[in-house]
Amino acid sequence: MNDEKNTKRPRKRWKRVLKWSVAVILVALLVWFEVAYWTSTNDCGYTAAPSNPMKAITYCNYGLGNLKLEDVEKPVPNDDQVLVKVRAASVNPYDWHFVEGTPKIMRMMGVGLRKPKDTRLGVDFAGTVEAVGKNVTQFKPGDDVFGGKGGAFAEYVCRRAEGAVALKPANITFEQAASVNIAGITALQGLRDKGKVQPGQKVLINGASGGVGTFAVQIAKSFGADVTGVCSTRNVDMVRSIGADHVIDYTKEDFTKSGQRYDLIFDNVSNHSFSARRRVLNSNGICVLAGIGGAGSHEGQWARLGGSLKALVASCFVSQKFVTFIARITKEDLTILRELMATGKVTPVIDKCYRLSEVPEAIRYLEEGHARGKVVITVESNNKT
Repeated sequence: MNDEKNTKRPRKRWKRVLKWSVAVILVALLVWFEVAYWTSTNDCGYTAAPSNPMKAITYCNYGLGNLKLEDVEKPVPNDDQVLVKVRAASVNPYDWHFVEGTPKIMRMMGVGLRKPKDTRLGVDFAGTVEAVGKNVTQFKPGDDVFGGKGGAFAEYVCRRAEGAVALKPANITFEQAASVNIAGITALQGLRDKGKVQPGQKVLINGASGGVGTFAVQIAKSFGADVTGVCSTRNVDMVRSIGADHVIDYTKEDFTKSGQRYDLIFDNVSNHSFSARRRVLNSNGICVLAGIGGAGSHEGQWARLGGSLKALVASCFVSQKFVTFIARITKEDLTILRELMATGKVTPVIDKCYRLSEVPEAIRYLEEGHARGKVVITVESNNKT
């Protein structure tokens, strides 16, 4: 009897230790969260008036209604940078996610729990080099360039010359060049690196009329693929005009029930089940899931995201591959896209242009999820000479 009691006592003791340990950890996490939340701030209201001002879009708090066009300090290039006078920029779903701070796990990963840490917005730009650092040899003042840099919704940006910036082809506009960085590289890396696209393959682009989709159709064609684009009725002619061999109007036909099989599906929408997409993939086909979050808080967004994550797991047990990726912005791929545009194999598609002061309206329009091609911000009229 005593032995039994002696055995039970250590068990109870360990249960108490475990219970209190869990409680302490939970309290510590709660305290950490509270401290991190209330100390999550930015420099809004704490900086001196700019001595050399330029106009830029800023936001001190999350939410589209908090975007403002304000005077900020004009950047000065360091020894390895170029100063670019921005002529145009473009809007991406990326921007919307940062404006709203969603999905909220982003905030816990360093974006800012209560307020955004980085108060500037925009990534894609095109413009003219105004000044260069003393170590820069690739560019000179007067060169027209395009690329990617945080804070691109502004009159000027500084970019490291060895980074994501390239000379603009003479045959495209600043607005077209500004649309390339995220969307073009996403399409290129998704098709080439993840999809392993080859000449003669049958490739389907789901969401062929959007920003990434219009690039994907043209890039797939440049690789020699037989391309099918999926879009709505109003975009059929446009998708065909940029090189699609076949176009499916999703309001009239479900491509997963067509009986056609594809070597590669580049899926910008993720609006079909895993089994439905498998049905139209060849036995060793690849489905690249691009933009599985989509733009904005559209109906079914989270269900689609969940479905895509399930597809990634389920594909481990079948011969077909379902893959996703995050595009890596590189100078090398910008240069490849530059050559594709210079030779006429890729021409960026522009839907609407907004002024710098209209960035909130531009993001709101993109959030609706019906943009055909890219939504662009023109900055030239705001620039000072």
